[in-house]
Amino acid sequence: MILGLMCMAQQNPQYTQYMYNTQIINPAYSGSREALSFGLLGRTQWVSIEGSPESGTFTVNSPIGLYDNMGLGLSIVHDRIGPSSESNITADYSYRIDVSRTGKLSFGLKAGVDVLNVDYNELTIFDEADILFQNNVDNRIQPQVGAGLYFNTEKFYMGASVPNFLRTRHFDESILEGEDLDSDGIALERLHYFLIAGYVFDLNPNLKFKPATLFKTVGGSPLQWDLSANFLFNEKFTFGASYRWSASLSALAGFQITDSLFVGMAYDYETTQIEQFSDGSYEVFLRFDIFNKSDRIVTPRFF
Repeated sequence: MILGLMCMAQQNPQYTQYMYNTQIINPAYSGSREALSFGLLGRTQWVSIEGSPESGTFTVNSPIGLYDNMGLGLSIVHDRIGPSSESNITADYSYRIDVSRTGKLSFGLKAGVDVLNVDYNELTIFDEADILFQNNVDNRIQPQVGAGLYFNTEKFYMGASVPNFLRTRHFDESILEGEDLDSDGIALERLHYFLIAGYVFDLNPNLKFKPATLFKTVGGSPLQWDLSANFLFNEKFTFGASYRWSASLSALAGFQITDSLFVGMAYDYETTQIEQFSDGSYEVFLRFDIFNKSDRIVTPRFF
């Protein structure tokens, strides 16, 4: 008896603190903080499962131009899952226009390279003569081009983006020769579509409330929907919760150490059967802003 089942898996890393890591998925965010801004995020997913995803991101961006109406940034992402590790380095550019007294609309472009490595020696292979596992993938370089839109006021933001439009192959054509992997897209990079939004409510002079959401859709995988609710107390302490549809519940906390330095943490509890085998997922985020105008009002940004 032969039984066939369909399996779905993530290609790009996922983040619980997506509200602080916007530049990775949307280049139009670059320069919107009106400061030279550095961001560092580390994520360990499904702790205690061998070969589980581990991700790290580094971003830097700053407004440029005579009127600070443009933004320029750099994004670096490193993602490791089992025997594969993938790194991409992209330059991010944005151009902003004023659409109202406080509203700004930004258009962004992202371009760079993706580097893929797969070490099959880390796998337990049933048939060691299998042609698909004879040659490792060593520093396979592919281009990456993406774009995005980002609108924000002092209290509201919304963005839409596709970080990579190119459906590049993950493996050499010579390896796939005689196989049907390429024709149905299994070995191709899929297009990821993102939609984000959030709003800040002033509940009282010392307490702010920000609901935020993220939608991600990609061919061959279910729609991913994240909904979070965070509170900012006394412009210093952030705490809240997040729900990822049919996937996990998360707790979030953060501290604005100074006007320039923020640190955030998140813990995911899986609501699927994988929680039986893992100890959850952990995430740490660090952001540092250098304000580059002496007359700029320095207040902590909630997004």
